[in-house]
Amino acid sequence: MQKNKEQKEIELIKCIRDTKRRLNTANKNFETAEAELIDYYAYQIKAEKAKLDYLVKEVKNIGIRVDVINNIEILLEETRAI
Repeated sequence: MQKNKEQKEIELIKCIRDTKRRLNTANKNFETAEAELIDYYAYQIKAEKAKLDYLVKEVKNIGIRVDVINNIEILLEETRAI
C-alpha cells in the first residue's frame, strides 16, 4: 500500500515538471507568434496554468512541499543523465 502512495506522489511531481515545461514553451511561442497563432498560444498558456494550479493543490493536499518537489526534479534529471 505504501508503494502506491509513493508512486502517486512521484507521478504528481512528474506531471508538475512536465506542465511547467509546456507552460514555458507556450510562453516562448506566444512571444514570437504570428498574429494567427496568438489566440492559440494564449489558450494554451491558460490551460497549462489551470493544470499547474490543480496539480500544486493536489500535492499540497498530500503534504508535499514545493522545495521537496524541486529537489526531486533535480534528482530525476540527474538520474536521467547517468
